[in-house]
Amino acid sequence: MELITKSQLRQARTLFERTRGYSALASALNESKTRNSISGETTVFLSHKHDDGEELKDAIAMLKDRGVNVYVDWMDEDMPKHTCGITADKIKKKIKENRKFILLATERAISSKWCNWELGLGDAAKYINNIALLVVKDNIGSWTGNEYLQIYPVIGRKYSWSDTDYVVQFPNGAVIDLETWLRQ
Repeated sequence: MELITKSQLRQARTLFERTRGYSALASALNESKTRNSISGETTVFLSHKHDDGEELKDAIAMLKDRGVNVYVDWMDEDMPKHTCGITADKIKKKIKENRKFILLATERAISSKWCNWELGLGDAAKYINNIALLVVKDNIGSWTGNEYLQIYPVIGRKYSWSDTDYVVQFPNGAVIDLETWLRQ
């Protein structure tokens, strides 16, 4: 399994827009704001660093292309305008409500107090079959991560030459196609 670079994740967004139209991502983002989960539908709580806006859009496109509904906290109109204790309570509830938890694990995200707090909540609510890290490394160089992140499944590319085949690799080495994991 290969870790995903920023430019490779951007290709997922480009492919999504090319096949569905360039306004499709805007529609998908708007849908995430207003849509409630339907029973049996795969929903993902996507934890991320707010500074990773482009990577977030790329990740949403990649997940929407696989037929899942993505929840992003700051797109939720029911969230308080300013972060407070109510925000934390609502995030806890949303992590539990969504079937899957994915941390968009950029270098900035893994240093974020909020992302680490959300990962801890995801760990308690989803471990190990319904939580994963979507590691996105810089185009040049490597991803350092933190030691404790090694206990989580990681989403990556199945083949170095493929832009569309994604897998989830568990800490024990087991690998499953991303689409299959999302539907479990």
